[in-house]
Amino acid sequence: MRRIYNFSAGPAILPVPVLEAASQAVLEINGSGMSILEVSHRGKDYEAIHQDAKERLLRVLELSAEEYTVLFLGGGASLQFAMLPMNLLGKEDTADYVHTGEWSKKAIGEAKRFGKVNVAASSEDSKFSYIPKELNLTAGAKYVHLTTNNTIEGTEWKQFPDTNGVPLVVDASSDIMARNIDYSRFDLIYAGAQKNAGPAGVTLVIARKSYLETATDDISTILSYKTHAKGDSLYNTPPAFPIFVVGQVAKWVEEQGGLAVMQKRNEEKASVLYSALEAHPDFYEPAVTVEEDRSLMNVTFRIKNADLDKAFLAGSIEREMDGLKGHRAVGGFRASIYNAFPKAGCEALAEYLHEFAAKNA
Repeated sequence: MRRIYNFSAGPAILPVPVLEAASQAVLEINGSGMSILEVSHRGKDYEAIHQDAKERLLRVLELSAEEYTVLFLGGGASLQFAMLPMNLLGKEDTADYVHTGEWSKKAIGEAKRFGKVNVAASSEDSKFSYIPKELNLTAGAKYVHLTTNNTIEGTEWKQFPDTNGVPLVVDASSDIMARNIDYSRFDLIYAGAQKNAGPAGVTLVIARKSYLETATDDISTILSYKTHAKGDSLYNTPPAFPIFVVGQVAKWVEEQGGLAVMQKRNEEKASVLYSALEAHPDFYEPAVTVEEDRSLMNVTFRIKNADLDKAFLAGSIEREMDGLKGHRAVGGFRASIYNAFPKAGCEALAEYLHEFAAKNA
């Protein structure tokens, strides 16, 4: 099987053992004589897959099944930008949001439709090149929201703020299961799976059960967290195949040694690329100026002479490296190196960075 170096920010690279399991499941699952694409979501074959995925996710994140629940929803993180305040923010309530990039901007915009929003901090003054350290929090806020990793800008929260008892809600779409952090700090975690946890088509919502109980009942049935929690994410037909793959990814993370191993590998991979960029300060410019805020998942950078951008991208494609073009909102380049991305790919890109700089200096 031919595998290039896929630096795409999402849908992103998946572990080969997961792809192999998914390939087999498309043909037949559990000796049932049916594909995972065909089995009933009410049948015993799928029920086992559903429960296994939930249990593995909680186990990998070291969260108690008695305290937390897992919802498998649709619509990506973009739906959660609206679904979160629809459920947990009343018209007269205030929620604190930290503005660190394009995705938090969208989340803030949706929240304003349902209640009051206080932008507790923002790094917009420097084109989102750092993570704010001082937050202006609202007394009695319904929740504090932040984006753990900013895929477009290349910043990542390394330390999470003390919210003085206010529920902390995070969009963890791009670094869930990638770092050895205390997930019990969060009252609700949501994540589009297609960056680091599985394929497009399913969104993870992992929430403290007691927090979900505070959600409103005055809401459309299908958009209610309580509906999906009560129905075990089976109120409507779930995206069975993506959920199967999420379970396989969680299994793979467990087999690799868990979050501590994932973090160590990701730190090593990111270091290879950041070191290569820093070796040529007159040629490359890392987009994130504060080193401690640099993402382990998305390494963003520019060539100081932008006239060389097309040549750099063409050369990367010749070397079977895909997905390095930066997001259209910021330009430059972006190397997304999620859990499944091999260190060898980072080393190959680092070698190319050195060669290109030497050739065009």
